[in-house]
Amino acid sequence: MLPDLVEKALRAGFRRAYFHVQVDPERYLRHVRRAYGLPIQSWSDMQGMDESALNPIAQRVITSAKRTAALEGTGLGFGGLLTILPDMGILSAITIRMLQRLSLIYGFEYSTEEEVTSLWLAAASAAGLDLGREFLEKQAIERVVPRIIDRIAAKVGAEVAEKWAGRVIPILSAGAGGTLNYYFVRAWGRRAHLHFLDRHRELRARGLEPNAARPYMLNPAVGRLNP
Repeated sequence: MLPDLVEKALRAGFRRAYFHVQVDPERYLRHVRRAYGLPIQSWSDMQGMDESALNPIAQRVITSAKRTAALEGTGLGFGGLLTILPDMGILSAITIRMLQRLSLIYGFEYSTEEEVTSLWLAAASAAGLDLGREFLEKQAIERVVPRIIDRIAAKVGAEVAEKWAGRVIPILSAGAGGTLNYYFVRAWGRRAHLHFLDRHRELRARGLEPNAARPYMLNPAVGRLNP
C-alpha cells in the first residue's frame, strides 16, 4: 500500500504546485539584484553572465531548500504515515520553488505555456526521467504538464516508498522524515542544477536567445544532458 500512497500523495502535491506555487519573478529579481549586487535589469541578462557568478547563487538556493525540507520533514514526521499526505504536499512545493529559482538564476523564465512546460521537463529530469521527443509530440499542450506529473509520481513513488517505510512508527519517524526530505531535495537540486547549467552553457556557446535553445533532456545514467 505504501508505494501507492506515496505516488498519490506526490501526484496531488505536484498538481497543486503546478496550479498554485510560483516564485514571483519580478520580486525575486529585485532580491537577487540587491543581495548579490548583479548588474541586471531582467532575467534574460543572466544569459550573458559567467557561470562562476551564477553557480554560488544556485548552490545557496539548493542549500536553503534542503534545510527547509529537513525542518518540515522533522516536524511532520512525528505523525508517521498519518502526515505523509501533507508532508508530500509541502515537499512538492519546496521542490518546485527551488526549481523555479534555479531556472530564473540561469535566465529561463516561465511566463508562457512553452516555458512552463520546459520547467516541468526540468522537474522530470531532476526525478531521473528521460522523456523523449515522441512523448511531447503525442501530447496536446494543455495535457503535457499533467502527463509529466503523472510520470514523475509513478517513477518516484516506488523509489521513495522503500525509504519512507520508517515513517510507519510515529514519533521515531521524525528524524527519518527530516533526513529523507533533505536527501530528496538534494538529489533533485543536483540534477536540476546540471540541467539549467548545461542549457546556460549551450546558449552562451551558440549565442542564442533562451527561447531559441534546443530542448535538452537529462540522461540519468550519466548525469549529463543529451539532445
